[in-house]
Amino acid sequence: MKATQKDFRGQAQRFAREAGVFFFCGPDEAGAADAAQQILALLPDAGERVELSGGDLRRDPVRLGDEARSTSLFGDKRHIYVRAQGDEAHDAVEILLGGEAEACPVLIVASGATDKSRTAKLLANRPDAVVAMFYPPDLRQMSDMVRGMADAAGVRLTGDLAERIARGVSFDLRLAQSEVNKLALYLDASPQAPRTADAAALDAIGARTEEDGLSPIVNAVLSGEAGKLPQELRRMRELGLNPVGVLLAIERRAAQLAMLAAKVGPRGDINALIESESAARRIFWKDKRDLHDQLRRWRGPRLARLVDRLVALHRALLGNSQQAELLLAQGLSEITRAAMKRN
Repeated sequence: MKATQKDFRGQAQRFAREAGVFFFCGPDEAGAADAAQQILALLPDAGERVELSGGDLRRDPVRLGDEARSTSLFGDKRHIYVRAQGDEAHDAVEILLGGEAEACPVLIVASGATDKSRTAKLLANRPDAVVAMFYPPDLRQMSDMVRGMADAAGVRLTGDLAERIARGVSFDLRLAQSEVNKLALYLDASPQAPRTADAAALDAIGARTEEDGLSPIVNAVLSGEAGKLPQELRRMRELGLNPVGVLLAIERRAAQLAMLAAKVGPRGDINALIESESAARRIFWKDKRDLHDQLRRWRGPRLARLVDRLVALHRALLGNSQQAELLLAQGLSEITRAAMKRN
């Protein structure tokens, strides 16, 4: 079975009931991970989680089938959660599908993969599997999703507050849900007793604003502002920001640049495109200058190389968590130097 980003939520209950293998892919890793959590919440009994990496499965493809068909120490239910890059899990999934014994649910979040990848093709036409691809939302879509989360939690949000949350979490669905949950707790809100949130409530729960969130480091790197990068890396350490989370914010901006580059084409008018996207509320007006500058720096082959470098850096961080801060600092320094050279 195959699902689009738009229809996944509406079909999630059926997928959880009928499928056993789930492949979530696309440039929006946060959206893919959120979809996996939706499926887990809909399972009658998700049970114990067994986490595997794509590297684990690449080294030992048989392991996935063994883990999925074994029982926990106390005979309880279990599920397998795999974080992979690209087609790292392909051989393991192929072996899993060839087994005969019943397997527990397997959920794969594959950064860098698409619904045209080899693993997706293994699963797309099977009635017992799901392939879903996720793209980063634009500002309007993300704000709508934040308001939907708030409505479900009994929190009434204005459009401006929803946009503020969307920007503050750098369009990460997981962080947005966390902010909404904190708001609901602070306001003592519930679906049965809804409450209206205001800017003061958002300040009180410590929601990150654009200025103290991830936007400054994203813009320093992709705009080639080498002088600002050291202080942003220092701020990252002082705030205890997760290196992978910082990289994901940069990946989401790169994906946004890719979508804008596809719209403007090789000889299009960048100024006109940015103004049009802003008027349609697909980008925030405060981001116009940065997006304009970055789109001039990252287009065509340079943008493709940037995406490849981010994927390789993401893989390196996941494979060596103890050195993640150092690896991130080195990788972002390289990208910043590359961004200093305009097209």
